[in-house]
Amino acid sequence: MKIGVIGAGTMGSGIAQAFAVCEGYTVVLCDVKDEYSRNGKDRIGNDLARQVSKGRLAKEAMDAAMARITTGTNDAVADCDLVVEAALEDMELKKRLFRDLQQVCRADTIFSTNTSSLSITELSAGLDRPVVGMHFFNPAPVMKLVEVVAGLTTPPELVEKIKAMAVEIGKVPVEVQDSAGFVVNRILIPMVNEAVGILAEGIASAADIDQAMKLGANHPMGPLALGDLVGLDVCLAIMEVLEAEFGDPKYRPHPLLRKMVRAGHLGRKTGNGFFNYVR
Repeated sequence: MKIGVIGAGTMGSGIAQAFAVCEGYTVVLCDVKDEYSRNGKDRIGNDLARQVSKGRLAKEAMDAAMARITTGTNDAVADCDLVVEAALEDMELKKRLFRDLQQVCRADTIFSTNTSSLSITELSAGLDRPVVGMHFFNPAPVMKLVEVVAGLTTPPELVEKIKAMAVEIGKVPVEVQDSAGFVVNRILIPMVNEAVGILAEGIASAADIDQAMKLGANHPMGPLALGDLVGLDVCLAIMEVLEAEFGDPKYRPHPLLRKMVRAGHLGRKTGNGFFNYVR
């Protein structure tokens, strides 16, 4: 089966890797520029090489996985069986992308999206086929969960097909009906936002907030470090979607979260967030 992944950033390259390590799948990793998609493949190669160096993966398995990945620009998905869109979390951008894809892809190509909070129903509107959510979690090669999200027009048989595919690549699918934030992010990101508020009020330091949640709630990672891992810009975008969709002030993004994003302090990907990652 041939998989097209649109967007060669952290999530897109991780999704491509999750498919490529499984026999029976080939992947074309795409972005708006060849350079971006090649960088994404290099990122996969570096991760697999680390696994080989630690004895977690055979060199032959790494070579086979890398051979299953090709790169290109977005029109290279024309002959794919499934396209997973992993572009920026922007509704209008994603809509344009799917409108363009229906002009180049086969009529039987499945359209899926890795959106973390946006409406699957809205993404499907006006297209010649339904969209199904296939929401992976970061880091995609490691995290087991895939939220399989059904929009109002997503056929049940398509949901079942995506769930079966998730199992084939070693993931655990959870079926979710279309709703802002789905399951995990509707619970998780407001928790991150609340931790930002506690920090802003001077109630505790960032390190102590995270330590409290790790030791008091048995979380493997504190909420502020988690926000840095997800990306504070992504956290802000999800909070804005939740606030707009539900109209409930409990989903208001904290001003400090907005300030961090405006400063470009987005977490691990920029080297600085609520914690510093520059070595």
